[in-house]
Amino acid sequence: MSADPEIKLPPEPDDLKNKSSNPDLKQDEREKRPHSDSWSGDRPTERLSANDEITWHYLTFETETPSPAYLATSSSSDDSRAPPPECPNLKKYQSPFDWSPKRKAILTWISVTATMFTAYTAGSYSAGTDQMTELWGISDVAAETGITIFTCGFAIAPMVLAPFSEINGRRPMFVVTGVLFVVFQVVCAVTPTFAGMLVARFLVGCAGSSFSTMVGGVVSDIYRAENRNTAMALFAGAALVGTGLGPLISGFIAYNTTWRWIFYLQVIVDGIVIVFIVFFFKETRGSVLLSRKAKALNKWYDSLEGHGYYGMMMPTQDPTKTFPQRIRWKVKSDEERASLGKMITVSLYRPFHLLFTEPVVFFFSLWISFSWAILYLMFSAIPLVFRTNYDFNLQEADAIFTAISVGAIISTVISIYQEKLARRFASDKRRGFLNSPEGRLYFSCIQSALLPIGCFWFGWTQFSYIHWIVPALAVGCATMGIFSIYLA
Repeated sequence: MSADPEIKLPPEPDDLKNKSSNPDLKQDEREKRPHSDSWSGDRPTERLSANDEITWHYLTFETETPSPAYLATSSSSDDSRAPPPECPNLKKYQSPFDWSPKRKAILTWISVTATMFTAYTAGSYSAGTDQMTELWGISDVAAETGITIFTCGFAIAPMVLAPFSEINGRRPMFVVTGVLFVVFQVVCAVTPTFAGMLVARFLVGCAGSSFSTMVGGVVSDIYRAENRNTAMALFAGAALVGTGLGPLISGFIAYNTTWRWIFYLQVIVDGIVIVFIVFFFKETRGSVLLSRKAKALNKWYDSLEGHGYYGMMMPTQDPTKTFPQRIRWKVKSDEERASLGKMITVSLYRPFHLLFTEPVVFFFSLWISFSWAILYLMFSAIPLVFRTNYDFNLQEADAIFTAISVGAIISTVISIYQEKLARRFASDKRRGFLNSPEGRLYFSCIQSALLPIGCFWFGWTQFSYIHWIVPALAVGCATMGIFSIYLA
């Protein structure tokens, strides 16, 4: 994270008279001092008072917290002030980049687990469509719209939810949307009408979208660019593994019991995941942590001054010297942030603006949307092919979705180790290029070819006289191609 200008070093004490210690700040950001007394070099520990000016400084993670001025003042026997309040614990406001590997690993695994079960929700619905058509007297095509409406909510909601995560952080968004995600799953399980199912599926997609769109942000919050490959590979792998597990497990449930248990199981599992998020997931957004740190310090300074202790020992141009000054902290990103309404407007407008004005964005979006369309097409194609051509029952046909999960796991392992090998054997110049977004295209240029290969393979081999394992392997091959496109 780049450091904003945090503290403007004040001039030497002899030059402080009649000057502001931070002249670039607006006049209304400082409290006026009604008298003209200034600190001078021969009184380095002069006691400040409420009449002294408060100067605001920018806070970053690299800013060293100054010590209170009272520590540099000789205590006297007639000091009637109460003991000063203790400094708050600032370790919880540490930069996420500096967290321990164990803490980062815990947050990564919680995040990708949530991603996996969100993806599980997308495909699990398809296994219950046969029973839904009988119950509600609807066509197969109408029943499948439950998948379509889910993806609509999944696509629309992030444009509205993203600004809230910038202001409030990742954790509140995960907790709130996670609870709603479980609640709307309950609605899916108990709804008596197909219309209720469609509404609930849309809302499930809206709530679940945060566990897909914001997990990449969590990874970028806690890992620097050169260390993100493993976490991003796990994230992409979790999305595809969950997509395969959904119809795989739901097929067994729907075959042996009612479709409602497809959603009851999700309520149970997703509820457990949300409990883990509530108790173990910590805030990762740096700007939010920095704002909280500034508020904690400012509250402590207010408390100190309430007990009669004024000022912090601030550095001068000479690193060996300090001087007392009443200060408060603020964060650059808080000042630059637009209003919530404007942020939502920009979030709704900008994706479409970039889509239709930037060729790179347009063609990459076309590329990845096509690959995900193929993936979601499998929810209908696999049961149709294997129940028609191979006379499989529901749970046997949906067991073929194992190929998606296996293909995703293999791709995840390959992705983790191929970049390590590339860094080991690449030149210094090439190694630096691998850290850039374009560096990921090296591997995708080759591996993405597995998608069309898998599609042709599946289309040419899904006949009853060819063993069922052959088209199943084609599904795994296509999934590996989709993985590389998604990760790119």
